[in-house]
Amino acid sequence: MNKLKIIDCPRDAMQGIYEFIPTEIKAEYINSLLKIGFDTLDFGSFVSPKAIPQMRDTAEVLKKLELQPDGTKLLAIIANLRGARDACHFEEISYLGFPFSISESFQMLNINASVKESLGRIEEINVVHKLCDIYNKHLVIYLSMAFGNPYGDDWSIDLLNEYVKKLKSMGIKYIALSDTVGFSTPDIIKTIFELFIREYPEIEFGAHFHSTAKTWKEKIESAYQAGCRRFDGALKGYGGCPLSAYHLVGNIATENIVFYFQDIGVQTGINIEALDYSMKLAQKVFPSY
Repeated sequence: MNKLKIIDCPRDAMQGIYEFIPTEIKAEYINSLLKIGFDTLDFGSFVSPKAIPQMRDTAEVLKKLELQPDGTKLLAIIANLRGARDACHFEEISYLGFPFSISESFQMLNINASVKESLGRIEEINVVHKLCDIYNKHLVIYLSMAFGNPYGDDWSIDLLNEYVKKLKSMGIKYIALSDTVGFSTPDIIKTIFELFIREYPEIEFGAHFHSTAKTWKEKIESAYQAGCRRFDGALKGYGGCPLSAYHLVGNIATENIVFYFQDIGVQTGINIEALDYSMKLAQKVFPSY
C-alpha cells in the first residue's frame, strides 16, 4: 500500500484574504508548518499580483523559510508558462501546481482562460519539463470541478476521463482531483477514485476537497477506501477559492485529516505538538476568521 501523504495548503488559506498579511508573519507561520511533518506544503504562487495580490511576496517568503534536507517539500501554484519559468528558478520548490477546470465557467473565473486555452497552457508548461527535470520538479494538475458542476456546464465521468487521458498523454504524473465548491458526495468520490486509480496506475491521484464542517469526514473516508493516499487540507479549515461563486465553502481542516487517520490506526508521521503550536499561531495569521 502506498504511503499516506498529507499536504497542507497555507497558500489556499491566505490567498482570498483582502488585507495583506506581512511577509514576516507568512514566513513565521509556514516555518511552523515545516516542523509538523507534512509531506508537502502548498506555500505560495507565481501568478499575476493583480489576480491574487496576497501572494505577490512568494519569492520573499521563500527566502525566509527554514527548510530541512529530506523534510517537507514545497509546492507553488502557477497559471501559465511564465509563472512556471519564474518558479523553476527556485531550487527549493519541488512541485509546480497548475489549476485546470473542466468547467468553462469556472476556468474563466479562476484564471481568465477557456478550457481550450488552458489545455494549450498545459502544453506550454510541458515545454519546460526538461527544465523541471534539471531542477528536480514535478507538475501537479489540480483538476477542478472533478466531482460535479454547479455552473450548468456539461459534466460526466466520461468527460472527466477524457481530460485525464489528455493529461496522461502530456506526461502528467500527479493529478489532484479537486472539489472546489464542495459539490462531491461519498458515492461519486468512491466511483471516480476507484476508476482512475485502476485505469491509470502510473498517475498519483490526490484529493483536494472543499467542504462544510458536517461533510468532511465522509469525503476523506470515501476517497481513502477507494485507494487515494494523497490528501490536501488547510489548517483550521481556513480559505477556499476567492474566485468561486461558492467561496464560503472552505478547505477541509488539515487537523481533521490527521486525527481521522490516527483514529483508524494509519501512521501519519505528524508531530502533534508542532501541529498544536501552528494552530495557535494561525490565530495571528488569520485574525479576522
